Amino acid sequence: MNSVGIDVSKGKSTVAVMRPFGEVVAVPFEVNHTADELREFAVYLKSLLGETRVVMEYTGRYFEPIARSLCEAGLFVTVVHAMLMHNYGKNSIRRVKTDKADALKIAGYGLDNWAKLTPYALEDEVRSLLKNYNRQYNYYIRLKVMLKNNLIASLDQTFPGANQLFSSKPRKDGHEKWIDFAAAFWHCGCVSGGSEHAFKTRYAKWCAKAGYNYSASKAESIYAKARSLVPTLPKSDSVKNLVTLAVTQLNAINETTTATHKEMLRLAAMLPEYGVVMAMRGVGVVLGPQLMAEIGDVRRFAHKRSLIAFAGIDAPPFQSGAFESQSRRISKRGSPALRKTLFQVMDVILKTAPEDNDVFQYLDKKRTEGKHYYVYMMAGANKFLRIYYARVKEHLGALDA
Repeated sequence: MNSVGIDVSKGKSTVAVMRPFGEVVAVPFEVNHTADELREFAVYLKSLLGETRVVMEYTGRYFEPIARSLCEAGLFVTVVHAMLMHNYGKNSIRRVKTDKADALKIAGYGLDNWAKLTPYALEDEVRSLLKNYNRQYNYYIRLKVMLKNNLIASLDQTFPGANQLFSSKPRKDGHEKWIDFAAAFWHCGCVSGGSEHAFKTRYAKWCAKAGYNYSASKAESIYAKARSLVPTLPKSDSVKNLVTLAVTQLNAINETTTATHKEMLRLAAMLPEYGVVMAMRGVGVVLGPQLMAEIGDVRRFAHKRSLIAFAGIDAPPFQSGAFESQSRRISKRGSPALRKTLFQVMDVILKTAPEDNDVFQYLDKKRTEGKHYYVYMMAGANKFLRIYYARVKEHLGALDA
């Protein structure tokens, strides 16, 4: 039995090899994450006598190069949750924190939990790409909200209420009419500075050039509103530059978000469960790819409770003697990105209220019982995940057969 403990960091790892009873086969040494060194490292591990198992902990994305290289070399690799490793081996008064000590600690964990170690499953390329795209998409959405609020704050000083002038949906390229309008008419003086006829002529030309529909009544209402406004910033080149730069940034992130979403849809359509997931209530073209990205391949979960625990919406039991708690909080020891997506799915189901849907019926039942909002939302998410697991696994099993 050779337990190989790897303390992973960016670009390199510290390795220690131990056998039972604390025998150190190899004192801690460093391995760079280069193709040649990882290849030599795999050869060295294969040369060790006896069964060898490699143990490392989740450290962002840094562990992936070495985990992939060793898996592809045919070695047993397991990746352990960082909290399990943090809570292991605290029976010492002295607390030493070095890469070498951590590598020995991880190797010791491997020996003590040898029978419980589960092999690390490599994620296929499409699922890995989809997950990375989803993380970028979520980041772009947060950035988009900040930039939109920033533009609205600037317009409140030059053209208050400009963001409420139009109710049309965003175009396929991500552009929104009120944002493009703000680039051309960045100050209410740009509208009310001349006659109504002059503005209507200019507005009609802008609509034709920008690809938007022209409405004479809309032009009249915009002109009337502009004449009633009191801006707090002057109509100057500096103010124009301030607003147009904010518009440029927001349009750029809108285009990026739209392109990212299109690629996510393309990647999701390549997965075998795409049709099953997209047919579920509450899941659409936005949440569907996000759900598949964060859950991954359901076959890696032994049972539905494992998927629920992965999402962090399980409520572990708490019992001692005659006492048994009847009200427990969710663990939140799972994927926050998946919990966020599930919460959005529940929100869609509540708003659309499909009477024939099992999840909605369950949500409505808990709601009528007087449960707290977050309680019945997480209860619905739990039920939704169980249905998701059953349907997708059955579909994948039929395809494998």
